[in-house]
Amino acid sequence: MTSEQVSMSQPPAEPFEYMLYEGDPDHLKTIVSSPRQKSPRINPDVLKLMHRIGRGPFGDVWIATYHLFSKDYDEHHEVAVKVLNSFKEDQIPTFLTRFDQAFVKCQGIHGTCLLQGVSVKMGKVCIAMKFYEGSVGDKMAQMRGGKLPLADVLRYGIDLALGIKELHSRGILVLNVKPCNALIDQDDRIVLGDFGIPLLLLGLSPASPELVQRLGTPKYMAPEQWEPEARGPVAVETDSWGLGCCLVEMLTGSSPWSGCSAEEVQRCVVLNQKKPEIPGGLPPLFEDLLHGCFEYDLRERPSMGDILRVLQICKDEEIGGSRGTRTERILTDWSLLKDQLQIGDVVRSRKPRNSHRHTKMLVPEGTVVGVDGSDGNTATQVVVRVHGVHGPLRLPSTALERVSFGFAAGDCVRIRHPPSGISAMGILHSVDRAGSTTVGAAGSAVLWHGSCSDLEMAAPVHCGQFVRLTVTASRFARWPARVDGSLVVGRVQRVLPNGCLVVNFPGLIALGGGAMEVVADPAEVEVVSFSGCKGIAAKYRHLEDYHWAVRPVAAAAGLLATLKLGFTVAKVGRKKPDQQAAERKGEGQGQGSNPAWLPPPVANILFREAASSPAAPSTAATVR
Repeated sequence: MTSEQVSMSQPPAEPFEYMLYEGDPDHLKTIVSSPRQKSPRINPDVLKLMHRIGRGPFGDVWIATYHLFSKDYDEHHEVAVKVLNSFKEDQIPTFLTRFDQAFVKCQGIHGTCLLQGVSVKMGKVCIAMKFYEGSVGDKMAQMRGGKLPLADVLRYGIDLALGIKELHSRGILVLNVKPCNALIDQDDRIVLGDFGIPLLLLGLSPASPELVQRLGTPKYMAPEQWEPEARGPVAVETDSWGLGCCLVEMLTGSSPWSGCSAEEVQRCVVLNQKKPEIPGGLPPLFEDLLHGCFEYDLRERPSMGDILRVLQICKDEEIGGSRGTRTERILTDWSLLKDQLQIGDVVRSRKPRNSHRHTKMLVPEGTVVGVDGSDGNTATQVVVRVHGVHGPLRLPSTALERVSFGFAAGDCVRIRHPPSGISAMGILHSVDRAGSTTVGAAGSAVLWHGSCSDLEMAAPVHCGQFVRLTVTASRFARWPARVDGSLVVGRVQRVLPNGCLVVNFPGLIALGGGAMEVVADPAEVEVVSFSGCKGIAAKYRHLEDYHWAVRPVAAAAGLLATLKLGFTVAKVGRKKPDQQAAERKGEGQGQGSNPAWLPPPVANILFREAASSPAAPSTAATVR
């Protein structure tokens, strides 16, 4: 065995302290010696797989022995090994590089399973970690009905939220929160058995075409996890959905969407916007929290800190027996609690999301000069000095939004120099007081990180507006076209957190039921309005885009008008011979009573009867 292999099998040394002597024995300097960085790579020869104990969407879990040895010791440790599904061999180095970065971030985290390292055995990636005897899923299987008591659900939920929050602080998304990944230690506490493996596998192709690589386990996946580049991005609030599913399963004993296939779950969650069923009889705060975890837009979900706070309150109420004191239904707008205002912040009135109506702003621009305390659940009152208004205003912080360097969360922005494959337009998710920003943009599965100097304001597209594709081919889906080859104008149904537009086409008849819809990059469309259409033909064509019934109604109206005109012409044509006969009859009667009433030659000229009747003898002949 090489020296490199020996070093890879050595355990990390513990940190220790020593006193540094610098010439003065009364002033010794304490030095803490840090151990050398543990290598994440494990020699495959020191890992021996024993037997499989579990199976998941990303691979199998095995019990293995981890052989640690050197000149001074020789030890065998029992570990759990996740053997990932095979992916293309040339992509293994990419995964190992990502794992190395995650391994360093996970060091020192107590709420996550201790990582031992990674190895490659027989062409498969093997991740070694500390072995735990059971999980919440195993405990539920032993309970009658598969349910856990509310006290245990709250206690385990707090442990899970703490572990997830700790990973979030290191920049890691779990994306696979479920009872089987909630491991139970010897103290009946929960540790996470996953550290974001779905994100490490993002973009890697499975070796077999039969394997489908998803960004999580289908029954616990949030809407943005199904198509992260089109309907994303995934963010810390994505784990709020997964934790909510985990809590519901612990309460009910059955997983969300039980009995549904992956395709059916995607249809329910993404297209139909359905939510997992929440059981009744829960404390109002807990029920409100679960409803918030299942919001379709991730920006509307509670952060892990909010989840932790509410679970702790519910646990205290459950222990104190005060659960029945609150009976009212609570509806919390969690998006309003994510930014705490401070003195000196520049603020403005909060604009309704996805609304294109111009509303009068009470505070177009102001400065916070005072902040009242908050108990974490009620809105903080702030004192704002508004430019041009005499005297400060006292307003709830939820009515205001912070503006930094001219930007506020929720603004539609344009990235000056976007990375390859990422749209130039997106939605600003956060901007801190130092100018650092995160942006959700089409083409990126995660948030793009930059600064305010990299951004500029862009004209937003709102729900209800009509848009037309301006490029030859759309980034995500085929845009429908008319018979003459021109592209159909669609209506914006929803604006996703990455700025992508969910567009439907009311001017087309959807076959098979349900409205046809596509996802469009906002940088690839232009807004179409009735007033902007030039000419009667263009305006009528835009009317057809409002509803598919416009064209048949217009055709029916045209047909009715044509038929009415035809009937009118035919009626006039039928009456003309009758009128001529009546006139001839009246003419004859007039001539009989008064022969000198009208000379025959004049009658022939006016009524054109000379050709159809014998010519009357002229007056001159009669005279002769």
